Amino acid sequence: MTSAGFNVTSSLTLVGFSSLSGHSSLLFFVFLFLYLFVLFSDSLVIYIICSQRALHRPMFAFVASVLLNSVTVSTLTYPKLLSDLLLSGAGLVQVSRTLCLCQGFFVSSLGVSSFMLLSAMAFDRYLSICHPMHYAVLVTPAKVVLMLLLCWMLPFIGGGVTTLLASRLPLCRAQLNRVYCDIYNIVSLSCGGAEAQLSGIYILLFTAVIIFLPAAFVLFSYARILFVCLRRSRSFSSKALQTCLPHLLVFFNYSICVCLDLLLRRLQSDRESDSTVITSILMMLVPTVLNPVVYGLKLKEVFTHVKRLLRCRRDS
Repeated sequence: MTSAGFNVTSSLTLVGFSSLSGHSSLLFFVFLFLYLFVLFSDSLVIYIICSQRALHRPMFAFVASVLLNSVTVSTLTYPKLLSDLLLSGAGLVQVSRTLCLCQGFFVSSLGVSSFMLLSAMAFDRYLSICHPMHYAVLVTPAKVVLMLLLCWMLPFIGGGVTTLLASRLPLCRAQLNRVYCDIYNIVSLSCGGAEAQLSGIYILLFTAVIIFLPAAFVLFSYARILFVCLRRSRSFSSKALQTCLPHLLVFFNYSICVCLDLLLRRLQSDRESDSTVITSILMMLVPTVLNPVVYGLKLKEVFTHVKRLLRCRRDS
């Protein structure tokens, strides 16, 4: 006990799998299959983008970066889930507070980074379609590298500050109703007070600036693109919208998952809830699984090389 009477919690308990007890074997093989699928499909698309000179363009650099984030998040979550299922049998999982904070830092930072990469993609498509004569001047390789660095550095800096604030909070509870750690839920376990309120306000501001502003920019960019397409020829509009469709699908995929998760966090009480657990699983599964499918099948340039590569493998 501290002098203030708070518990200094050195370990946390993930109770998400306890509501899914009795299905540990099935869950293990499902997560294992999905993890291998994500690794293979993401790596395949990234390899095609890196190896094909015709795909060395800004749009595909952003696509490869989003998929790289997906691979990293999957590597940070799936193996831990698989080991938890093997060791705990879908029961209570003990995890150190330090490890939980580290996982929460990387998961939240990479998630925000993917959102910012989607906004950079929208900016690239906006300039390409609405200002084609100035595109080569406005979107240079140096500026693409700068945007990529900002899309990774800003979320990690903000996530680092959030994690540091969360690590200083005394915790009165130790049970997370999730199957993985995230900073918001760790802060929700705190004992309250001015420091906890400051951390909560910072997280809200960080979420608003880093997520909702890029989301608004994405919607504005694609609204402008739609307006331009309505005034141009049918062939131009069809080609432009076909290029933007995969990015919109991935953006709405992320947005729906994030909004659903935030909504359930506000509506649910502190008690264990199956809907919260299921949402935390979907937050991890849906984006990582759908991203390579969308980009591999809906981007014509990538899909052409995927078919060619798989055909060569089969013929050999």
